[in-house]
Amino acid sequence: MRIVVVGGSGNVGTSLLASLAGEPSVDTILAVARRIPERSFAKTEWASADISRDDLVPLFRGADCVVHLAWLIQPSHDPARLWLTNVHGSRRLLRAAAAARVRALVYASSVGAYSRGPKQRSVDESWPTDGIQSSYYARHKRAVERELDRFEQEQPAIRIVRLRPAFIFKREAGAGVRRLFLGPFVPGFALRPGRLPVVPSHPDFRFQCVHSYDAGDAYRLAAVREEARGSFNIAADPVLDGPLIARNLRSRTVPVSPRLARAFFDLTWRLRLQPVDGSWMDLAYGVPLLDASRARRELGWAPRYDAEHALRDIVEGIAEGAGIETPPLDPDKSRLEEIATRVGGTEQQ
Repeated sequence: MRIVVVGGSGNVGTSLLASLAGEPSVDTILAVARRIPERSFAKTEWASADISRDDLVPLFRGADCVVHLAWLIQPSHDPARLWLTNVHGSRRLLRAAAAARVRALVYASSVGAYSRGPKQRSVDESWPTDGIQSSYYARHKRAVERELDRFEQEQPAIRIVRLRPAFIFKREAGAGVRRLFLGPFVPGFALRPGRLPVVPSHPDFRFQCVHSYDAGDAYRLAAVREEARGSFNIAADPVLDGPLIARNLRSRTVPVSPRLARAFFDLTWRLRLQPVDGSWMDLAYGVPLLDASRARRELGWAPRYDAEHALRDIVEGIAEGAGIETPPLDPDKSRLEEIATRVGGTEQQ
């Protein structure tokens, strides 16, 4: 079996490549990234391509499955650049998959594709995927979901799987996550347990996560299992909230309303003090809780790590500047380079 992983150098991509390396049914893997990393993986060769402009058809020919993980979160101050990769690039990828006659396509959707939902019960894959309108991330995920709806009708011979994971954490993504979501002015040591003074708390500040290695395993199962079709929620227990996060970080909680959290992030984003706008708070306070029982039942997926382990892993990774030798996760990038991009203003190369 030949698998093509588009976006193989990121948080989930590197976990998927590690999982596929031990999969007996997989013979060869082509990992596609805009910048070829130094890190190597068993069975894997690398190819450089940008889904927003390069010809993908030659890369996809002969593939039994294409896994689409490519996505931009930064530069947040350049919405046209984000749309070009996330939505336009995904359209191009779908057209290339059809032209290359791939047998299966696995797409990395997200909890962010779902409409605002309940915080005291979980929802299954039938929950509406209209996103949270104030979030560009959710709007882009919703747009690609609609593209896939049309693609399924036009290409019934292609097996299509959509995974909708919760927030994805691992220690080795620490440096990359800090760059994407915290920026150059937050010192890593400030997140060490006992150092962070307060954690926000609110009845709606409840969300889920999953360890990146477990997410990678879910993508592996979706790629190699011929019977896997449709949408699957991916999340680990327990649900994270202010008190639980505070307990893991040896901190205390302080009530913070969604409006106040959004205003704080919007202000600091506009001042270029950190790289994400307030819409990410809309996601944290608004996304529903996920019922992942279908993935357990039909994919045979079960997380090895619980949500608290994943949370501690990413916090330790950020504190230590942990990473992998790939451009998105590189632990050695200078904070001065981040400042030079005007903190979310231009894409780091």
